[in-house]
Amino acid sequence: MSHFSFAFGIGSQSSQGEWLEVFYPQPILNPSVELVTVLTDVLGSQIVTGNHALSIDAKQASALAKACTDAGELDQAKWLTQAANAGQPMVVSLLETDSGPQTTPEVYLKLQLLSAGLKQPNSMDLSGIFGLLPNVAWTNEGAIAIEDLTQRQMDARLRGELLHVNAVDKFPRMTDYAVPKGIRIGDASRVRLGAHVAEGTTVMHEGFINFNAGTLGHGMIEGRISAGVTVGHNSDLGGGCSTMGTLSGGGKIVNSVGQDSLIGANAGMGIPIGDRCIIEAGLYITGGSKVALLDARNELVATVKASTLAGKPDLLFRRNSLNGRIEVKPNGTAVELNSDLHSNN
Repeated sequence: MSHFSFAFGIGSQSSQGEWLEVFYPQPILNPSVELVTVLTDVLGSQIVTGNHALSIDAKQASALAKACTDAGELDQAKWLTQAANAGQPMVVSLLETDSGPQTTPEVYLKLQLLSAGLKQPNSMDLSGIFGLLPNVAWTNEGAIAIEDLTQRQMDARLRGELLHVNAVDKFPRMTDYAVPKGIRIGDASRVRLGAHVAEGTTVMHEGFINFNAGTLGHGMIEGRISAGVTVGHNSDLGGGCSTMGTLSGGGKIVNSVGQDSLIGANAGMGIPIGDRCIIEAGLYITGGSKVALLDARNELVATVKASTLAGKPDLLFRRNSLNGRIEVKPNGTAVELNSDLHSNN
């Protein structure tokens, strides 16, 4: 039987035993039949059907490590052996199907599949995740439940130390869970777990990537990639620019930026734009924006809503400085990133 995903994880729980977060050192997409058989031999056949996130103890972790070794799953055996006697909460997540998650560990597995580059944005069922992600204090001592925070702060003071709260949020930093190969991130707090950051991507200090969003190839990100938005290979998001996601305002359109495209500084887009497109600095395009279509000789062809141009390639969007209208004309140039900046080895 084919399964969607498997991972062994070690995580944090509240004082009430509720999961706060889970780190999966090596999530697996489409685990082998042999691996699933190993899991069922130790944990029982009931985990084969349906999606499960099972807490395990040290004895079960050791048994799984031995079974994985016998089955040739040496990496999984290594993680299980290291964690078996650590005294930290452990979980095994086995998902038969890609359906809406039902537990916090399942959510963390799917977010890490995205950040590990095993799945692309908008390719998994993430329905209902906000209700399963607790609001957590992310500190220099790890994840702490909000209701436990005051006591933990007092405990630190009594030790003559300070507990630093870096963020209070449902999502942690991606880099605390996964660092994809060949990337640079100026400020790690601005890239959330669940971001998909492709090799060759540079995220500058003011760049931002939300969960279930990100880059599909080399890119320069100095602006905002909102939830659900993808940016194609060799594209550039200028400083302070914005891409309209689907979390706020009831938006249903999944926006994207094509390959070899540029969104200028402080510009923005509320429609998908195609390959080799440019939006000039300071110009925000929404689906309802009235756009004057110009031909190659800058003569007016028609006036349309910007939504009719969604996904079309080779367009230059600009604002006429004389009359203020938004214009679009054929784009005769393509964005070319500095190759030295994006070989992030």
